[in-house]
Amino acid sequence: MSHTQTKYKLLIKKYTFEFFLIALGTMIMAIGTSFFLLPNKLSSGGFSGIATITYYLFHWKVGSVILLLNIPFFILAIIRIGKEFVIKSIVGTALLSLFIDIFEQFNAVTNDKFLACIYGGILIGIGTSFILKATASTGGSDMVSYIIKSYNPNFSTSNLIVIFDAIVVTLNVLCFRQLEVGLYSAISIYLMGKVIDIIFEGIGFSKMILIVSKEYQAISKEIEDKVSRGITGIYSKGMYTNEEKTTLMCIAARREVIRIKTIANQIDPQSFIIITNVREVYGKGFKRP
Repeated sequence: MSHTQTKYKLLIKKYTFEFFLIALGTMIMAIGTSFFLLPNKLSSGGFSGIATITYYLFHWKVGSVILLLNIPFFILAIIRIGKEFVIKSIVGTALLSLFIDIFEQFNAVTNDKFLACIYGGILIGIGTSFILKATASTGGSDMVSYIIKSYNPNFSTSNLIVIFDAIVVTLNVLCFRQLEVGLYSAISIYLMGKVIDIIFEGIGFSKMILIVSKEYQAISKEIEDKVSRGITGIYSKGMYTNEEKTTLMCIAARREVIRIKTIANQIDPQSFIIITNVREVYGKGFKRP
């Protein structure tokens, strides 16, 4: 098999998997929207929030409105951002619109706004994560933010999305004249963001431990022998004392922190220890990219 054929097969595999993620993600998002948020007049921000307003005012299909609102921005995005990302996002938006239009014909799972905002936010967060993993989007506020950033890179994407979503949620409150619609929608948007963070970054945070001690060699050997964790020695200098030192850096699981602290304190009670969270670690002894 030639190099070109191998490359072609890998590309087909990559795009097939990405479109699978997009289809799965949009279906989950549509379930969260149609079965939880929409029947309770709640919003997840973006164009779906605007579509929720038109649904109750004019009885227009939510999915169709989302698709129509996105069309002019997709045209502009093709010019400003790039074709591959926009094509996948068009597919994502079209599938989301289709699934929402299908699912909105069924009855709501719950009419309790609190339960609806929780489960709706979680489901939309899960679905959005799959779509982001496929380096795509479903249009709306994130697409608008990408376009704005293409004109001015100094803008923060997250800030633009938050501002846009806040405006949409405010419109929902003014339209339905119910403050609780905005309050519950805010909970839903918050949960959606948290779920995305958890899926992308995981919940099993590692710990980075920095140890400053004159007994760095003994501490390093003991940690390697008893905890089986590698140690990196970083040459450092105390700016107050002008004393050259070696700072030990160790990445470990949370359950190993106590053992490492105990080892350092037993060997050198005067050791200086810093412990901080590490979101992601790739390499030997940890997950692979």
